[in-house]
Amino acid sequence: MMVEKELYSRIKSFKYAFEGWWYVLRSQHNAWIHAVISIAVVLVGLWVKLPLREWALIILAMMAVWMAEFMNTAIEAVVDLAAPKPHPLAKIAKDVAAAAVLVGACGAALIGLLILGPPLWQKLFN
Repeated sequence: MMVEKELYSRIKSFKYAFEGWWYVLRSQHNAWIHAVISIAVVLVGLWVKLPLREWALIILAMMAVWMAEFMNTAIEAVVDLAAPKPHPLAKIAKDVAAAAVLVGACGAALIGLLILGPPLWQKLFN
């Protein structure tokens, strides 16, 4: 009985996490950009047959961007709840959270270019 209750609790946790993911995709325009780029990177990685270690770096980079986007959305929601009227500190919180996404995306783009660039160049021009 206790095991069933624990299992049900874990399943509900996953359900809530996927609801959060779906909320981000529905409400954040940049999340669609991240999604399209993530899919493109995976397809290019498969096409150039990336080795496992390079996949690990690509996955870590994509994970960092998605985590930053999720945290940015959560921070925006909390700030909007706490400060429904414009406030300078609310703006700072939102701007800094958005900057975290930008830093993650720029870093991921550089990692992607370093890892995918050479084999993609080879595949396209040789």
